[in-house]
Amino acid sequence: MENVSGKAPIKGTGHREQTWTWHLPVPPDELWPLLSDTARMNEALGTPRYNVEEIAQPDGSVRRHARADYKGVKVEWDDRPYEWVAGRSFRNMRLFERGPLAYFGIDLLIEPDGDAASKLTYTIHVAPRGLLGRFLILTGLLRKSGAAIETMVRQAADHARGLRPLVFDYQPPAPPPGATERLQALSNELAAGDYAHGLAGRLAETISTAQEVDLIRLRPRRLAEAWHAPLRNVVELCLDATRRGLLTMSWNLLCPRCGGAKTQLATLDKLPRGAHCPSCNIDYERDFTRNVEISFQPAASLRPLSLGEFCMGGPHVSRHICVQQHLAPGETRLVEADLPAGEYRIRALQPGGESIIHHLGGAFPAIMAADDGESFGVTPGAPAPDGQVRMVNESRRMLSLVIESREWRRDALTAHEVTTLQAFRDLLPEQVLHPGEDVGIDHVTLMFTDLEGSTALYERMGDGAAYRMVRRHFAYLAEVVRDYDGALVKTIGDAVMAAFADPAQAVRAALAVQGGIDKLNRKYHIKTAREGKPVTEAVILKMGLHAGRCIAVNLNNRLDYFGSTVNLAARLQGKSRGGEIVLSEALAQDPAVQPLLKDRNARAESAELKGFDQPVPFLRLRAG
Repeated sequence: MENVSGKAPIKGTGHREQTWTWHLPVPPDELWPLLSDTARMNEALGTPRYNVEEIAQPDGSVRRHARADYKGVKVEWDDRPYEWVAGRSFRNMRLFERGPLAYFGIDLLIEPDGDAASKLTYTIHVAPRGLLGRFLILTGLLRKSGAAIETMVRQAADHARGLRPLVFDYQPPAPPPGATERLQALSNELAAGDYAHGLAGRLAETISTAQEVDLIRLRPRRLAEAWHAPLRNVVELCLDATRRGLLTMSWNLLCPRCGGAKTQLATLDKLPRGAHCPSCNIDYERDFTRNVEISFQPAASLRPLSLGEFCMGGPHVSRHICVQQHLAPGETRLVEADLPAGEYRIRALQPGGESIIHHLGGAFPAIMAADDGESFGVTPGAPAPDGQVRMVNESRRMLSLVIESREWRRDALTAHEVTTLQAFRDLLPEQVLHPGEDVGIDHVTLMFTDLEGSTALYERMGDGAAYRMVRRHFAYLAEVVRDYDGALVKTIGDAVMAAFADPAQAVRAALAVQGGIDKLNRKYHIKTAREGKPVTEAVILKMGLHAGRCIAVNLNNRLDYFGSTVNLAARLQGKSRGGEIVLSEALAQDPAVQPLLKDRNARAESAELKGFDQPVPFLRLRAG
């Protein structure tokens, strides 16, 4: 069998090991996500959670000291992170300080086995400590462990083939008294509301039957993927479920290195400006668009969750990490890994220097770690042959070298994304920043609209009729903006300000707004008299859009935006004539926006705008 880590397993007095091999009709890329989810597997096996104390060491590394109680037997060990090559192999070794075993280790290797099939090799290494440990091994510890693993492997393969709904057999704990009835009643309420999208039953089933590893941090993107549902529908469902008491909400400040949720708060106004990650031993700042995430949990009255870890350092916890290997001082290791083109970060788990690699495909650069006696850096070196990665630790300390994809946030729904959804502002208006606080937003698209000739409209129609028309147009704008994943930030007289996380959705919304105005006007066809003749009044909109950096603030207990991006979007709306959309050149040049402007007869212009030193270029277009 291939040694996954590149090092021989520990062998000493009483060492035992056993290897199992299975041939499965599932390709490796489908089997890997299931079998590398070691936390899910441990929970399904009935393994109790364990507690971890993270202790910073003088050299900046972190010792993770774990404690657990296994059926009355207390054990302690250093919980070292796994080694792995994503899609291919992982290895872990627990070195016990207390308990019946001296160590317990596992190696897993998945290899292609013909067309759409896999060869799976699984090895357990174990050694006893004392009489109880020797008794456990003599009475079949390896055999029993292997049988349990084989059951899980077969179940995972059947799940991948669509033959069973759950990855592993799992029996949820008995619910608290009355929880089943409360869940059903709240689910019925949710289903009858405007935000369920036919998913209330799915959510109730998840709360009552899912494994704890799924419930501890319910992430809307993962739910949307699992349910094959639009993301906005799932987000709206979770927000309304929070308002009704099925779920609780958490704002998580994610570590930019490990992606862990190291600070978790129930309200946005308590969000700190930064946090410390004890797992990585670093301090980091909050970033609304990158590392502030919203997630959910079942209400404790419906499904209480236990505390502790099922598996803290497995590959599934850090799915953005493609390769992770522990190298001794002076060690060089060649690992089998075929990394596709993309942007990668190379670093160590221990605090130190890092590098970004823009990989074009083919041979991957070597990972070189070196120190100057006080600190170390990780830099690219000469590549190994295709399909292999050379990792070199030239430092004088043990290092855990890492190659990670830069898409580590792909499962996270950021605070910026959710706060630019209309449902968030409608359902949870109390969720705002602390007064006087502000957070930077890297990129937001802002839309300003205003009615053309509103003063004359009020004079012709009278205040009451004109006000009703204005309110109807506000409702129309809110509906379209929501449909395109945006939110109305505020109204200013007859004007509206809306925000979008996605620039293309903002432009689509603007086109839809202008494209539907005629239908809105025909629906209400209000008539007044002008020069003695009946005239049908109409809503005529002016629109301006711009995208860029700004800050989010608490203004009048509402999440609002401030900065030059806001000012420019408002000024561009002022350059619009009735029925037009004016886009800043910066927004129009966005790669996702450009296809939307094709064949729109957009006209490029520029103008001097108040508050800006240079003429501002923009595009003027009509929706029709």
